[in-house]
Amino acid sequence: MTNEVLLDAGAVTRCRRRVHLEHDPTMRDTPLAPPDPAAEQRIADARAHRAEIARRLEAATEGPWVTVPAELPAAERVRLTGEALAAGTAYIWGGLLPSDEEGGRRGGAELLVRTDAGYLPLIVVRHRVTDPGEGARTTPPTDLDPANLRTDPERKVRSQPRDQLRLAHVRRLLQRAGHAEPGRALGAVIGLDADVVVWHELDAATWPGGRSTLAEYDSRFADRLAVARAAATRSPALAEPSRILECRRCPWWPICESELNRGRDVSLVVRGEDAMELRRAGVSTVDKLAALDPADEPPIQWTGTTFTDAVALARAWLADLTVVRRVEKVTVPRADVEVDIDMESFGDSGAYLWGCLLGGTDIGVERGYHAFATWDPLPTTDEARSFAEFWAWLSDVRARATAAGLTFRAYCYNALAENRWLFGSVERFAGMDGIPTRAELSSFVESDEWVDLFRSVTDQFLCSHGKGLKVIAPVAGFRWRDAEAGGEASMRWYRDAVGMDGTAPDPAQRERLLRYNEDDVLATRALREWMSGPARHEAPYMHDL
Repeated sequence: MTNEVLLDAGAVTRCRRRVHLEHDPTMRDTPLAPPDPAAEQRIADARAHRAEIARRLEAATEGPWVTVPAELPAAERVRLTGEALAAGTAYIWGGLLPSDEEGGRRGGAELLVRTDAGYLPLIVVRHRVTDPGEGARTTPPTDLDPANLRTDPERKVRSQPRDQLRLAHVRRLLQRAGHAEPGRALGAVIGLDADVVVWHELDAATWPGGRSTLAEYDSRFADRLAVARAAATRSPALAEPSRILECRRCPWWPICESELNRGRDVSLVVRGEDAMELRRAGVSTVDKLAALDPADEPPIQWTGTTFTDAVALARAWLADLTVVRRVEKVTVPRADVEVDIDMESFGDSGAYLWGCLLGGTDIGVERGYHAFATWDPLPTTDEARSFAEFWAWLSDVRARATAAGLTFRAYCYNALAENRWLFGSVERFAGMDGIPTRAELSSFVESDEWVDLFRSVTDQFLCSHGKGLKVIAPVAGFRWRDAEAGGEASMRWYRDAVGMDGTAPDPAQRERLLRYNEDDVLATRALREWMSGPARHEAPYMHDL
């Protein structure tokens, strides 16, 4: 009997509950959350990236090349792919492999590459697949012959599990179709930079516990297939809703959110493995968690938080408190001269704007907001110019403060983002005018002058609704001027601001981005000032709940 459930590669890394809902016949007419414009734009960008890579590869490779048009019906794509495979075509772009009905699989790859023994899958993705380092197995960007791969002395593999699991999915489909290489399990990826082809040995022990990608894939796929089949046959559900990070962008979130709130599920305040273990221990609701005594024996072995914090978070959630104090007295490092910094980037393409808010004692530099931007579409070498101007301004402020015998500190909210592009800019533009050395940058970042307010919030507050700046700053009384302010929206504004889609650059959107960035640094200042004073009175103490 053929199985009606067929899963694509994405199911392997998808939330188990989402897999259930996608295959539950009772949910077919359920209205979902509207598509996120930023997500739709990322999909369009990825499509354009794949088309450009296809153009480059077809122009550079020798041997027969067949393109299977994506707009054709699935059955026609499968037929054309099968004909190309049977003919031994060297390169098959856009191939859709025959479904593995017994195994429950469907899908294809951007490119199927013919070798002497069979076919290997190559996928094209719009994210980076390597980092500076060594050890990645690569070939040049248009060399698709695995016989030429070498251990790269300049690149290491960036952890992208979904890519390797997708390659494993296609490998299993090729095996089922009788076209996989029998002797080795290789797959390749071309990433955003398209500067090399990265090759993965799917049967190598590269996963925790010495597992291979294929072993990890087989285990995950079997689980998701069982979840989907149970849903499709209306058997008892194998996956229940639980709040995780993926929920933020999931079209099914309104369905799950309603169910979780109705049941006051414990994952509303405690996520991941802790939430699962609490349910197994009988603590399934926020109310039950809030009723526990932190002085008693913990009901589980905690991984993401502590017993005391979890109980306090539950009590804060019940009281509708965004933040509660973890400490009796909130402190935050202050200085005579203070600068708030916020960076705006566009995906992995670069950082186009560094915004600074100067306050404190007068040192002969105009106080207030300063912006250092490039409006050339990223990626662009003009980014080096704007970054150098930002660094020169910041260095001048620091030097003036020191010369005047004043203390100095710079603040950001979640230094992971700023540090990524600080060091990334130094590495990419090394040797260009005004670019500091890595040692100079490290000296600043590792000093007491660079303060991450996110860390200060994390250490001193429990946040029942998340710790993002857009959530925490309103507690300090701050409001953004733009009702749509947010990282996803800024991506759309940026595209218009630089004319990325072939339209004329929009000055109004540039001003909107500058206003949004200015509000971000004003928000960090407001938060810092609140933490220095009113917080100790306005935010309840966790042990008083």
